Amino acid sequence: MIKNIVLFLLLFTGLAVKAQHNPDDQIMSDNWDVIGSVDFKIVKDTEMFAVYNNNIKKFANKPFELEGYIVPIKDGMKQTKFMLSTLPINQCYFCGKNGVPIMVLVELTEPIKFTYQTITVKGTLKLNTGNAMDNPPIVLAAAKPI
Repeated sequence: MIKNIVLFLLLFTGLAVKAQHNPDDQIMSDNWDVIGSVDFKIVKDTEMFAVYNNNIKKFANKPFELEGYIVPIKDGMKQTKFMLSTLPINQCYFCGKNGVPIMVLVELTEPIKFTYQTITVKGTLKLNTGNAMDNPPIVLAAAKPI
């Protein structure tokens, strides 16, 4: 029994170390800081609304550029609609102190091949005022890879 417990602890420790966030993979930029400035107001368990400050509002409906990692929302090697994140998909988003990384919805005009490397996209920054539980609050619409 003790042998099984020790084996379990060693296995669990190995998995926990593998799942930790590598700080070198985090994308940081002034534009991500603008995106990260959005706050949220929780109305009830099923309703949450983005609160946009003037810093992000001045970019609304204008060209906006972001570098990040593709987080697919559909299967397939070609992607036209996906989330763009500050952390790679293979990082554990829900572990430790890091929490969920900042993400925006990207809607490309032409499909691109999925990659684990960072990509840079430029599109029109859209700010959704609806329930953030139903729709991503920030969208890069009509985007193109750079």
